[in-house]
Amino acid sequence: MEYSDFQHVLFERREPGILWITLNRPEVLNAADARLHSELVALWPLIDRDPAVRVAVVTGAGRAFSAGGDLQLVEEAYGNYEEIVRILDEARELVYNMLHCRKPLISAINGPAVGAGLVVALLADISIAAENARLADGHVRMGVAAGDHAAILWPLLCGMAKAKYYLMTSDFLSGREAERIGLVSLCVPDDQLLEKAMAVATNLATGPRHAIQFTKRALNQWLLQAGPIFDHSLALEMLGFFSEDVLAGVAGLRQKRPPTFPSSAKPGEDVPGRGAHES
Repeated sequence: MEYSDFQHVLFERREPGILWITLNRPEVLNAADARLHSELVALWPLIDRDPAVRVAVVTGAGRAFSAGGDLQLVEEAYGNYEEIVRILDEARELVYNMLHCRKPLISAINGPAVGAGLVVALLADISIAAENARLADGHVRMGVAAGDHAAILWPLLCGMAKAKYYLMTSDFLSGREAERIGLVSLCVPDDQLLEKAMAVATNLATGPRHAIQFTKRALNQWLLQAGPIFDHSLALEMLGFFSEDVLAGVAGLRQKRPPTFPSSAKPGEDVPGRGAHES
């Protein structure tokens, strides 16, 4: 893909050698449908190959960074082996493509960041959150295991106790709390976010290119050596797409209510939405 092929991502070149990237589906809080998810996978090798890019900054259009995955995509994957394998491969490539991108990556987390959006926000080399940003790993709330980046990144950033709490409960964190526990690099007032991201990007873009890139490469070995943990967590997440729990999770999110998961129901108990796709 080339930059002109992207439908849901905007690009702006800024001096000195900064590529400003905006996730652009503001009408749905930049939720990742199948197209945007594929674009997020293809984005990082393209940046890596671009000799004009020294640093990339990614943020979201409107009032969100990215509100996670498209629920219809999840429903269509339920029980569909070929689609689940496709999602597994894309999710795996997204993480590894970001880790292998040599260019420094900065995220400016301007609002809700969930699902694939949270992967991009937290896997950036430097993550800067607005104070009122809201971050959550929503896998468990949707009825599947916390795969993607979570199993390898969260314990390293904020410790196992906090990682288990937030990944097993799917609770939201503010930008301020995310900085306090070490989940993000920095937190700034909302109206200073983009200015701060640009300042950090300029600092990196005018610094010693190879020293910065090699420092990133060395530090990312902590994550790459955890590859077996990542692959294992991703397989367990995909296993959840064969469970009715995922339909209950989607129904709860659509109806803005706590889901009733079939796996937690008492024998003989009727579970709303069991066995049916809800639109």
